[in-house]
Amino acid sequence: MPTVTEPDEPTDAALAAAWQGGSEQAAARLVGRHASALARFLGGAGAGPSEVEDLAQEAFFKAFRGLDGWRREASFRSWLFSIGSNLLKDGYRKRKGRVVLSIEDHDMPDHHDPASEVVAGETAERIRAGLPGLPRLQREVFLLRVQQGLEYRDIADALGTTTGAARVHYHHAVKRLKELAS
Repeated sequence: MPTVTEPDEPTDAALAAAWQGGSEQAAARLVGRHASALARFLGGAGAGPSEVEDLAQEAFFKAFRGLDGWRREASFRSWLFSIGSNLLKDGYRKRKGRVVLSIEDHDMPDHHDPASEVVAGETAERIRAGLPGLPRLQREVFLLRVQQGLEYRDIADALGTTTGAARVHYHHAVKRLKELAS
């Protein structure tokens, strides 16, 4: 989901400027606002459970060190996801392509109807099984759209692609995952 702030809450840009001015509290608020979404994205994109915290921490370090490089027209969250995605790709290259994909049960929707719960569980399991088989960009676009609720524009910014390409990757990912769920 895109970050929604209360009217009296400072924007990400205001917090970033405050941090650059020396406010540690501003940095803590940015971390608090985005850490869990970043961790969910990294875990869903292939980071192992033991890697997620380290990758998220490194992404924040890189973000805070490189705030001057953040284009303010892009959301802070999508820029942070871009940094996290790059760290994950670097780790992937170091491991020579080995990917461990984790989607936790608590990330799945909670259904109160037993029949719907069974169907949702079976579908979720097929999606879990199918995600590792998707090409990296399709998997990342799918997770950013479905898990994080990002708009295609933000997905494109996060992954360094175009909005149209993000739509195409999402369409292909959904098509492949639907084939598996049938």
